[in-house]
Amino acid sequence: MTTTEAKAGPRERLLEAAALLTYREGISVGIQALCQEAGVSKRSMYQLFDSKDELLAASLEQGAPAYTVWLLPTADDDRSPRERILHVFGRLESQSATPGYHGCQYLAVQIELKDPTHPASRVARGVKDGLARFFRAEAERGGASDPDLLSRQLMLIFDGASARAGIGVDDLTGLVSPTVGSLLDSAGVH
Repeated sequence: MTTTEAKAGPRERLLEAAALLTYREGISVGIQALCQEAGVSKRSMYQLFDSKDELLAASLEQGAPAYTVWLLPTADDDRSPRERILHVFGRLESQSATPGYHGCQYLAVQIELKDPTHPASRVARGVKDGLARFFRAEAERGGASDPDLLSRQLMLIFDGASARAGIGVDDLTGLVSPTVGSLLDSAGVH
């Protein structure tokens, strides 16, 4: 255990374990494995969280701000809307090339759960909706002929590329950004 882990309380260790294990193994990871990874008893887990579902949702919610900051350009970034959109796909390309990449964790949760009312699905949907809003705003700023349609198309590319790279059937390097560039050209985004 590192010094940071030794100082973290049981709640933080459970949140971290949930983030790590559910990304690596999926949401079906057992409570025993989560508690063991966190070094916390099941009793302690249930004192901190009403259920595994609540733990998963809290873990996703805790990680969402850092994910968003990492993925999206800052509000004061003065690049063009086109460059700001391409920035997101450049991030996706670079992340997909890292060892242990399993796709977008927020998409994976929604697919695995198949229940839009599940607390973790609601958190994941919120993150994905935020990305769609970003694409829509940039498309509108960039002069897209149909910003709503373009946002949906960009989400389709983002999620599809993430999923294909996550299951190891596609290398996104040199594939996603040119594809998005062509789409932006056809939509008239500058």
